[in-house]
Amino acid sequence: MDKKKTNKIVDLLKRHVVQNYKEYLVVMIFFIVGLFFGVFFINQMKEEQISQVHTYLNDFVQNLKNISDINEFDILKSSIFDKVLLTLMIWFFGTTVVGIPVVFGLVIYRGFCLGYTIASIISFMGFTKGFFFILIILVLQNLLLIPALMGLAVSGFKFYKSIIKDRRKETIKIAFARHTIFSIIMLIGLVISSLIEVFISTKLLTLMIQYF
Repeated sequence: MDKKKTNKIVDLLKRHVVQNYKEYLVVMIFFIVGLFFGVFFINQMKEEQISQVHTYLNDFVQNLKNISDINEFDILKSSIFDKVLLTLMIWFFGTTVVGIPVVFGLVIYRGFCLGYTIASIISFMGFTKGFFFILIILVLQNLLLIPALMGLAVSGFKFYKSIIKDRRKETIKIAFARHTIFSIIMLIGLVISSLIEVFISTKLLTLMIQYF
């Protein structure tokens, strides 16, 4: 992709955020609610359940320490499949009037998963080690994943609002095309986040895992 095309995409994304900042705020609130639910869920778990989570994380860390060669292709394939499925679900439900609650539900679920993961790691490793572990395995890819997720949800929300306001076929066709093109751009961002996850975060984790 040449510099001019990249600049056009960046300008498009900037305009999209500025023009739809209210929708982004709504989606962000749903994501943060999910994040807090994930943290709250861990904090409310019984000692036996917490112990099971710690055992799982301990086994995960020990397995990483003992694995000399990670199959990056399998991890990448699984990660990209997850991102494509997420994009298709939000794109599809965003094109239906009754599907927008599902879109917000997916945003809450993703926030919940992130909050649950962060709280589990800190509970298991403590704040200092847990912070650095999270920094390695979660932060880099989520710098793209979270904005792309929000962009997908906002695009679906915007398409829903356009259908409610104007039901003319021509208007719906234009809104549908915009929603689809924007979803494809967000998918590219999600795929890049998968590449970062596998070839940067996973590499860093395998190098640093002996210190955890």
